Amino acid sequence: MLTPELRTDILKIWNAFWTGGVSNPLAVIEQITYLLFIKRLDELQTLKENESNTLGTKVENPIYTKAQKELRWSTFKDMEPETMFQLFRKENGVFDFMKNYGNKDSAFGKFMKNANFMIPTPRLLANVVDMISGIDMKDRDTKGDVYEFLLSQIASAGQNGQFRTPRHIIKMMVTLMAPTPDDVVCDPSAGTCGFLVNAAEYVRHHYPKSFYNKKFLQHFNHEMFMGMEFDATMIRIGAMNMILHGIEEPYLKDVDALSEANNGFNEEATLVLANPPFTGSLDKEAVDAFILKTVDSKKTELLFLALMLRGLKKGGRAAVIVPDGVLFGSSKAHKKLREELINKHKLETVISMPSECLNLMQG
Repeated sequence: MLTPELRTDILKIWNAFWTGGVSNPLAVIEQITYLLFIKRLDELQTLKENESNTLGTKVENPIYTKAQKELRWSTFKDMEPETMFQLFRKENGVFDFMKNYGNKDSAFGKFMKNANFMIPTPRLLANVVDMISGIDMKDRDTKGDVYEFLLSQIASAGQNGQFRTPRHIIKMMVTLMAPTPDDVVCDPSAGTCGFLVNAAEYVRHHYPKSFYNKKFLQHFNHEMFMGMEFDATMIRIGAMNMILHGIEEPYLKDVDALSEANNGFNEEATLVLANPPFTGSLDKEAVDAFILKTVDSKKTELLFLALMLRGLKKGGRAAVIVPDGVLFGSSKAHKKLREELINKHKLETVISMPSECLNLMQG
């Protein structure tokens, strides 16, 4: 839980970007994300060094070599603004090191490939680094809360076409579905990965002993949470959200979930949690033919529901936000999908939310 003081500190960082010339909320979140991760790498290296000093052994799998000392947060944070700025921008500098961290075939390496350093001035970089240095975010819960608060600012970014499901709605849906350590949880319109992160936190809280099991940890960190997102910026933000919440190797797919490119999503998930887009329609030629067999429509909300039904394993369950049209629409496609839900699946509950709430979530 964020204290009022910490919330104020974060808003100061946010405002520093705005006054420094970076006004796009998504760009602000991306740049802060990169800085948080760079700081985290230095913290991880420090932990490795402390352990090695205690045990009298060499540092195992060091993140930084001795020659890369200047790339560490603890080193460059005290540099002159211009020196720090050039260190970030130069080839194989701080930003390049972060982009190339780990395995290039990993989720992190893949999604960071097209990341750009967008902080325009030495003064802004120095101010933000100084502010972040003053915030204690060593534990996972605080990092997660800080990031969630940053993401909440997307609510003011309607002009950018990005809308975030309110956290209390996500928590309600996750609680109703009660994820277990055996689940494979999927969000085919992942965005910032809020549903996946909250499902992970639910499992941490309700099944703490599972985290002593190596087999479960492998499952948790690699296969348990599956997200799909075609927007490059959002998938980077979502990946970092998951990493900062302790999911080491997020299983994210940079695809349009409704396209032929995603036709492998077939009986993979045991639980689907989602708030798919339901404004506008799509060109049928761009939609996977298998989905159109279930529902012949251009409406995204119907197509996404058909996709989810295909992606669920037998006995799987789903909690999905949909518009009233899914329940009351009179077209053939609406009627066919309702028949599919009633006759071939088990519809447990419909929870009605005020139209104002849905408008907030979908713009």
